[in-house]
Amino acid sequence: MSAPDLPERSIIVTQHLAAAGVDVDIRVLPDSARTAAAAAEAIGCEVAAIANSLVLVADGVPVLVMTSGGHRVDFDVLRESIHADEVAMAPASVVREATGQAIGGVAPVGHPVPLTTYIDRTLDAHDEIWAAAGHPHTVMPLTFELLKTLTRGEIIAVTN
Repeated sequence: MSAPDLPERSIIVTQHLAAAGVDVDIRVLPDSARTAAAAAEAIGCEVAAIANSLVLVADGVPVLVMTSGGHRVDFDVLRESIHADEVAMAPASVVREATGQAIGGVAPVGHPVPLTTYIDRTLDAHDEIWAAAGHPHTVMPLTFELLKTLTRGEIIAVTN
């Protein structure tokens, strides 16, 4: 899909990707992909290949955790993995302020200022992973290595 046909926030994501020398085809889904299961069904992939973007507040600072849609984050494991005392889901206002994007559409890139990013190690099991592309109706295919490079993310455990 060409950039003019994309939602504004997805156009910003494509600009960030282009600046990094990355050209991916952002797909617009007919329905919202706010959950990993909905995204996987619309794309036709395993739920575990969905890279959920969770904006959390770790010790008072917003961070991005890219986690597999195949499991839930264990906050005790996550706290230990990122060496934080307190970790909680960010309220919608913090998500919007930190990323410029709405919950359910947060891309790994395209934020006003890059967030410290952590990547669930289990995403490495997939040749292709799918992440939101700035809007709840847009997704993009990436590889684990490309996700790691784009976000400069640290690979961590989010479950036992």
